[in-house]
Amino acid sequence: MANLTSKQRRQYRVRKVVKKATEKNNRPRLSVHRSGLHIYAQVIDDVKGVTLAAASTVDSELKGKLKSGANKDAATAVGKLVAERAKKAGVEQVAFDRGSFSYHGRIKALAEAAREAGLSF
Repeated sequence: MANLTSKQRRQYRVRKVVKKATEKNNRPRLSVHRSGLHIYAQVIDDVKGVTLAAASTVDSELKGKLKSGANKDAATAVGKLVAERAKKAGVEQVAFDRGSFSYHGRIKALAEAAREAGLSF
């Protein structure tokens, strides 16, 4: 680990925390990624290596309805949609994986919308 960049060290640290959380709780994880233009969320079962549910601002259901894919309103819509799809797939409890993003702004809006729609984490 001596010659790693700061980005590599952060990725290692994040993966270690996420792995511990999902193994301890034995739950699928709600993984969130945000870019400058869009936000993506997916519920992943790491044991089977399968994506159980996914939603993003690129989805045809949301794309026409949203003014922008890069604001809190869009994140809220994605949170509700991914929770709805996860419940349809039989998932009630998840471990929240925010990656290296801070729990603030769009990430927080997505998480709160998913909670309101019925996911618990």
